[in-house]
Amino acid sequence: MKILSVNDPAFKKYGKVIDNVDFTELVEALKKTPVPEGVVYEPSVAELEATSAMKALSEVTYGEMPIQIGYCNGHNCMLNALEYHRDSEINVAATDAILMLGTLADVEADFTYDTAKVEAFLLPAGTAAEVYATTLHYAPCGVDGNGFQVAIVLPKGTNYPLTTKHTAVAADGSAPNEDALITAVNKWLIGHAEGGLDAGSFLGLKGKNLNVNE
Repeated sequence: MKILSVNDPAFKKYGKVIDNVDFTELVEALKKTPVPEGVVYEPSVAELEATSAMKALSEVTYGEMPIQIGYCNGHNCMLNALEYHRDSEINVAATDAILMLGTLADVEADFTYDTAKVEAFLLPAGTAAEVYATTLHYAPCGVDGNGFQVAIVLPKGTNYPLTTKHTAVAADGSAPNEDALITAVNKWLIGHAEGGLDAGSFLGLKGKNLNVNE
């Protein structure tokens, strides 16, 4: 799979590199978080939110919105799913990581998406990138089989359990409307049949379950 850098012009439609916040303290704190054999996501981690980046990101990057800083760490090389939020997500890498991205505008009327349209970008260690609300994304991937550590910054409350019942996926596997894609607070998910997702997830990714090593 072809892998470009987040510094490549091709990344501009998906997001931008953040260069007006000092992430040194956050990256050092992130390096102390666990790297499991699988993938683990923690939406809010006190040690990461105690760093200077918390205040700067809330005030400047998110325009004084309340935010949370967690992490997505582990070992992964597969696409498995794509998700989106109603706002930007900030990814801060303590290790080299690969982001597989798509564009919400390419999602079909029936909420399916062709994985052939996905592009991959290297997020170098020490780099922070904003991923726009219109960008499809999911768990990062490691480089050459190595583990990854990526801080995930989102508006406060994102990715927590839902309190409202939304439209269920239809018996034939289709999504009657966009509500069927909601799997957590501020999270819309389109999964792949080979992604190992929870029962009831909308499996709208068509084509190959991409592997960054291929």
